Amino acid sequence: MIFNKIDPLNKKIVIPIGIGVVILIIGTSIATIQEPSMEVEDTMDKELKPQDITPEIQDKLDDIEKINLENEYSPKPREWITSGPFQIDRSEYVLGEKIFIRIGGLSYEEKGQIAFLRPLNSTHYEVYVTIPFDGAKKPAFNYYIEPQLSKTRGFCTVDDFVGNWRVVFRGTDYPNLEFKITDEILPGKEDSYHSVC
Repeated sequence: MIFNKIDPLNKKIVIPIGIGVVILIIGTSIATIQEPSMEVEDTMDKELKPQDITPEIQDKLDDIEKINLENEYSPKPREWITSGPFQIDRSEYVLGEKIFIRIGGLSYEEKGQIAFLRPLNSTHYEVYVTIPFDGAKKPAFNYYIEPQLSKTRGFCTVDDFVGNWRVVFRGTDYPNLEFKITDEILPGKEDSYHSVC
């Protein structure tokens, strides 16, 4: 039988070597116990081989490819249409795209407004938004707009935005810029362009 002994001189507990051996044996036996391993085939990243493709699988693959082609969208390249120190990035946008305007190099005395005019019909326009500028305060800045439906502003359907827009630079002699918004909707923004009125 193994007992803990108290060393009368140091008053410490002395652990016999036997207890240490028992602990070592138990630890070793636990470490050697192993569960049987199972191999699982990883099918998540596995490609289908031509012989594995059934007509049903091919139909589903064709449907997926068709959906991907329909939803494929690539923005038109930036053109940077310019009028003096003012530039817009494209001549044509789809609904949901942001119209980016870059202003750079305003002289100290140049002050006015950038007015985005939306088409009412083939001859008349209405101000959608104005952006003030003042070369004395800020000679360069960037801005973007994204035409959005708004019941309170009276923009109820996509028809309120589709057509040829103008950008007018009030307080300057710079020529107007023009761009077009088509009736296409940016993928993922379809819910934003349902009638709101």
